[in-house]
Amino acid sequence: MTEHKAAQGPKLIVYPVSDIESAKKLFASLLGVEPYADAAFYVGYKTDELEIGLDPHGKSSGPIVYWDTDDVTAKLGELTAAGWKTKAEPRDVGGGMLVASVTDANGNVIGLRAAGQGKQR
Repeated sequence: MTEHKAAQGPKLIVYPVSDIESAKKLFASLLGVEPYADAAFYVGYKTDELEIGLDPHGKSSGPIVYWDTDDVTAKLGELTAAGWKTKAEPRDVGGGMLVASVTDANGNVIGLRAAGQGKQR
């Protein structure tokens, strides 16, 4: 069996939203904090070890859990070799953050992210 570098664990849950202003109020009341990031393309809240994000352009029917990893490209290769299907190839979403996503046989989406890897393919 090939030795893998383990994903560091789920650190981010992103909810697709259609009304970002309404969602910001609701999530602030739920989490008890104001967003640390508030932009037209993403709103983020930090709570202990977990980040909650709102994506006004999300195409998913539900939230996506992102797992932190040291190397998105390598982890994506490992997962596809194990049978996961690539949903989104690695892309830089700003600030050196690289993200990608995969789906399982049931269509469930899992995200991958790594800081400091921007512009890699």
